[in-house]
Amino acid sequence: MYLRLPFTVSLILFCSANFSQSAPPVDRKRSDPPIIRSSWDDLTEGIQSREDWTQRHPVLKQRFLDLIRDDQKPKKPLLDLKKHESTVVDGVYTRILISYNVEQGERAHAYLGIPVGLKSKAPAVVALHGTFPQGKQRVAGLLDNPDKAYLDHLCRQGYVVIAPDHFVAGHRIPPEGPYDTTRFYKKHPNWTAVGKFTYEHSIAIDVLQSLSEVDPEQIGALGHSLGGHGTLFLAAYDERVKAAACNCGASFFRHNSQADAWARDHWYVYFKHIRPDMVKGKLPPIDFHEIMALIAPRAFLDLSGLNDGAPLTQRQRLLMLSGVMGIYELEKAPQNFAFYVHGRGHSVAHESRQLMYGWMDTHLKPDSATKTQLISNDE
Repeated sequence: MYLRLPFTVSLILFCSANFSQSAPPVDRKRSDPPIIRSSWDDLTEGIQSREDWTQRHPVLKQRFLDLIRDDQKPKKPLLDLKKHESTVVDGVYTRILISYNVEQGERAHAYLGIPVGLKSKAPAVVALHGTFPQGKQRVAGLLDNPDKAYLDHLCRQGYVVIAPDHFVAGHRIPPEGPYDTTRFYKKHPNWTAVGKFTYEHSIAIDVLQSLSEVDPEQIGALGHSLGGHGTLFLAAYDERVKAAACNCGASFFRHNSQADAWARDHWYVYFKHIRPDMVKGKLPPIDFHEIMALIAPRAFLDLSGLNDGAPLTQRQRLLMLSGVMGIYELEKAPQNFAFYVHGRGHSVAHESRQLMYGWMDTHLKPDSATKTQLISNDE
């Protein structure tokens, strides 16, 4: 009795059998791993010890401060923190609309979330929104994509959270429209938008540390997209950030055919002063791997999509991040650096959120918060 197979199955079996008969054998031999070399090796070039890195660090820090033109920031004013409205969300946390000074005659608005019934000082997180006109409302879970409602998610896990508006969004949308920096550069022609938002996010840490509910030594930062690289810049800038997580935080300068977007001449202009060199193909003297390395040995997690933008550029991120790991190893803190690369594009999917929040738990909460235990057999 013959078993008659469908034509398609028969064809697959035939092709498989034919391939197995005709394919040449592969001669694979055991070997040591080859050394991977890339342009990102300049981070550790000439560095043999932690002492060497200690000497390199301030050089890179100054290049970073020069890039954002930190010397152009205004004098920091008194906070003058004000609370405008508050509501208790599901009996779990209180969400408060606050404002505070960021420079003379200019106030930032933010949502502040404080868990109900705190019995001790809590860890706190600066949660930064991406490019969204209503800014902080998305982080609070009031509008748009609930995947990006970090304030709501983290407050339910015991964190105090501040979600500030970007300086051209939310309460501060300029007349030209959301994220238009024309008016900013008229006021501060020699500063940068990156310097402005990094400085303001540092002031948000001042706000957190002024609160009696907050443990001032346990401050984290996280964000997606514009908020992602905002988190990177903030952590490199302000050493009070103990743990940071950058989700889909833009592409770097090198190996990026769209690098001049960092210095475009319209709408949201990150670095106005580097445009003349960028249009000639000359890059700034510091890149993302060097900025990330400034965070070491403090905790930093980078999450990115291989299919977020130009695929070949994003694949370079793997080499870049491997280079950063070298610095964490020199600092004897490899456990404080991690990266997660996926194929979900420009997203904050469930697993990415779990990694970011788990990263905060690991580095900002006591060991008991993440400790596992065996099940007792006692009856």
